Amino acid sequence: MSFLDSEFFQPLFEALKRDHPEDIRAATSAYNAADLAEFIESSIQDGDAGLKLLRLLSLEQQAKVFGYLGPDMQLVLARLIPNKELVTLVTAMSADERADFFNLLDENEQHALFQSLASREREDLRRLASFEEGTAGALMTSDYAMVSSGMSVAAALSLLRNTAPDKETIYQAYVIDKDHRLKGAISLRKLITSAPGAIVDTLMATGLVSARTHTGQEEVARLISRYDLLALPIIDDNERLVGIVTYDDAMDVAEAEATEDIHKGATVGRIDTSLKTASPFSLYRSRVQWLVILVFANIFTGAGIAYFEDIISSHIALLFFMPLLVASAGNAGAQSATLMVRGLATGDVSAKDWGRLLVKDIMVASGLGLTMAAAVMVVGIFRAGPEIALVVSITMVAVVLIGSVIGMLLPFLLAKLKFDPATASTPLITTIADVSGVLIYFSIATAILGL
Repeated sequence: MSFLDSEFFQPLFEALKRDHPEDIRAATSAYNAADLAEFIESSIQDGDAGLKLLRLLSLEQQAKVFGYLGPDMQLVLARLIPNKELVTLVTAMSADERADFFNLLDENEQHALFQSLASREREDLRRLASFEEGTAGALMTSDYAMVSSGMSVAAALSLLRNTAPDKETIYQAYVIDKDHRLKGAISLRKLITSAPGAIVDTLMATGLVSARTHTGQEEVARLISRYDLLALPIIDDNERLVGIVTYDDAMDVAEAEATEDIHKGATVGRIDTSLKTASPFSLYRSRVQWLVILVFANIFTGAGIAYFEDIISSHIALLFFMPLLVASAGNAGAQSATLMVRGLATGDVSAKDWGRLLVKDIMVASGLGLTMAAAVMVVGIFRAGPEIALVVSITMVAVVLIGSVIGMLLPFLLAKLKFDPATASTPLITTIADVSGVLIYFSIATAILGL
């Protein structure tokens, strides 16, 4: 159940009705920044009302709430905020969220904001916004804790104490040399429990897992998940530390990538905004292309039925079982494709595994086909007699086997051709299985029943 459907936000609703700034400010203090962002997104359709609520928060709260808002709401509010006020808000945001917001603006808005920022934020923003979307560089933040090689524990703690308010996380500090190259990392726990005079180099962990600025965001999320990291250091081609990607950003990436794969699995194109805020035209555009393609692909199913018109007219009972058989082929193919697409996405399987997996899939599909054939044979005997039952049973084994093999091989083929395996979607597999199922069914019927 959504927060907005419960009593969770009731105190805030009541404070807004009273329209007393102090009451509203007191009510907002009881909520997390993410909850306030959801409240603004879901219950405040008027940008002025959202801005009014945002302005009642402290600057730190404003920055956090603004970072949680969706792109559309960020743009709506940003265009209502005076430039001086917007600059103050953007400066208080974390470096990665600031860069993400900057990339949403048009060229004129970017120029106006960029010129108003302080030189430090300007340079940081220029660097972060220059990285290609979907890479570690675009995802990372420059607000990381670091200490210098050769520094004592006491000096490191003093440095962290002074810089902590501006950092994304201080649970782990990165040790760098004079050229800013990454040497290792030391945890806050290690610093607190070590002797003040100890040198960080003797305490730091080396051999860190890291990624390059051009590494894909999916790989970054996979590394953080695989090694249970709070943050992943990002280095440039000269081995210099330039940023970190935190686990919460990796979770956002994993969710976005999973959503994209699910959409592709249903032949839905890219949707740049949330489903709630997407326009009818953008939803139409994301769905129409594949649906039209699949309409024409299904013509082959009709052509197959027309080709076997004589056998169908002689044994009309065959039509009773046709939907059952082609659906079984599509379902089996969709299952195999889903398993392979997910396996490729998580790294559980790779392209070189296709031969071994093909043998395994044939064994599994044969077992499934025989089981389903036994079940449908009973219906076939009672509904149309033993000859039709035999045709249906043999066809069931064949179509489940063929559908499964197609569903298993297509993701590998797409990956080999440098396409996203998620494109091996359920509608695509089902359409291919429908055509092959009809041809197999009536070919078997012709061979057994004759004309």
